[in-house]
Amino acid sequence: MKRIKLVVAYDGTCYNGWQIQPGQRTIEGELNQALSDLLGEDVHVIGASRTDSGVHALCNVAVFDTETRIPGEKISYALNQRLPEDIRIQKSEECSADFHPRHCESRKTYEYRIYRAEFSMPVKRLYSHFTYVPMNAELMREGAAYLVGEHDFKSFCSVAAQVESTVRTITDIQVLTEGDEIVIRVTGTGFLYNMVRIIAGTLMEVGRGSYPPSKVLEMLEAKDRQVAGPTAPACGLMLVKYEFLE
Repeated sequence: MKRIKLVVAYDGTCYNGWQIQPGQRTIEGELNQALSDLLGEDVHVIGASRTDSGVHALCNVAVFDTETRIPGEKISYALNQRLPEDIRIQKSEECSADFHPRHCESRKTYEYRIYRAEFSMPVKRLYSHFTYVPMNAELMREGAAYLVGEHDFKSFCSVAAQVESTVRTITDIQVLTEGDEIVIRVTGTGFLYNMVRIIAGTLMEVGRGSYPPSKVLEMLEAKDRQVAGPTAPACGLMLVKYEFLE
């Protein structure tokens, strides 16, 4: 028995998130089916980040155990022949038998893209959130600065989340302007359910002038989901970097 690590990229548009769910099409379900068919074993992957429905990824990480004699680095080639075109393995390799992607100290970076124009652009609709309302990126940067560090992010967590603690650490937030797009880049050691999308929705309200940047601190301190901004649509969110720190 050996353990194989995969780096998985996917367009999440047509999937009900990462985590397998009965009767739903998910990234995990597609991987399990393709691997089981390829290896002739009942394979169940363990994913590092269980992204939400409609969210994209460049580099999610998954592991699985197998008896196959296929070299770890060759599995990606064979597996990509069996996966849908919107899921692709970027790398496969054998790893230590005790490596578990959710039990290792790690740092993840997400990007949320906002496309600003008079009219929407069809080729951007799946990978950014469109708005015709002007936004002030500098105000968004000021608001984002309050979120850096270790805080209780209960105000920025879906009420449906079932977690023991809502304390998380954000190591960096950047608000970048790239042509017609504003990119909110958030790096942290862990995230709550819908946390990045709620942060994005809140900062967009700051950028529109709905409330001052200092209001973000009040939201953080309130520890109440009702006081923070809306949950931004999933299409603009992408997991762009995954670092294991051990």
